[in-house]
Amino acid sequence: MNFNISHNRATINGQSIHYVEAGEGYPIIFLHGFPESWYSWRYQLEFLSERGFRVIALDQRGYGGSSAPKDIDAYNILHLVGDVIALMDLRSLEKAVVVGHDWGAPVAWSTALFRPDRIAGVVGLSVPYRPRGSFQPTVRMRELSGEDFYQLYFQLEGRAEADFEGDLSTSIFSMFYGNSADSFAVNGPWKMHSPADRGFFAEAPPLPKEPPKWLSEKDLAIYVEAFRGNGFRGPLNWYRNLDRNWELTEPWSRARITLPSMYLAGKVDPVVHFPGADAMIAKMDGVLPGLFRAKLIDDCGHWTQQEAPEIVNQSLLDFMNHIMAL
Repeated sequence: MNFNISHNRATINGQSIHYVEAGEGYPIIFLHGFPESWYSWRYQLEFLSERGFRVIALDQRGYGGSSAPKDIDAYNILHLVGDVIALMDLRSLEKAVVVGHDWGAPVAWSTALFRPDRIAGVVGLSVPYRPRGSFQPTVRMRELSGEDFYQLYFQLEGRAEADFEGDLSTSIFSMFYGNSADSFAVNGPWKMHSPADRGFFAEAPPLPKEPPKWLSEKDLAIYVEAFRGNGFRGPLNWYRNLDRNWELTEPWSRARITLPSMYLAGKVDPVVHFPGADAMIAKMDGVLPGLFRAKLIDDCGHWTQQEAPEIVNQSLLDFMNHIMAL
């Protein structure tokens, strides 16, 4: 990275949060997913900071250089949204645009839903906005995807951690490659089902000798190092709050996100093909009245901002110009 980026640490909501910042101008906050870090936004941070925006990317709690509390409840959606707002307060940001990928997308959508007074626009990558349903998420998952769906497997404390922490390099490489367009072209979709007696990676696509072009050996090494200290309990605890989040968000069950919004995803992203996702994406303009753009990107898998940085960068610039013109 050849641009001026600062690494910072703040104590917010009782947690030590590592974040990076660059540029000056209207603020944009980036929220990564699983299993990533602030580094997943490296292309966007450079592109947008050089075009007059102030960009901030967190290591969300449980990840990288941030605190990783052991309690499952420490990762519920109210805490995660609270971290975003608290960081805005710390940096004296009255309003910001929030952008999230994978698990960061539900945090971004929820931040816009809970605090529209502080958010000027919201962008979700990979995970579409899903209004609160009538059933607990894990109940619905069992009905639609079966007992061995990976998010249900992740509820197994200790076992899921062991799958990832036994060989960090291999597990992280498997996650990135297995959910990419490169793997899809060779192996078809990784259905992300995890038989409890065989482990999470039992049906993962075979790994190539070298990583795909969009993910260098250096990139992989940075991700692996980010997980050496805290491991995977914190990140997996995000999944263990699925039902708790559903309960906590009942007060917003009839609320709507009316702010400017945008959705981007890869056409071969497994998330796009989860049961019910296609219908949700098709009717997105009906549940997001401020929708600026919903785009599925050709030849792109799950790692949207890393596999297709040029398209994501230009889309974000278009979105910011749209907001600034309002």
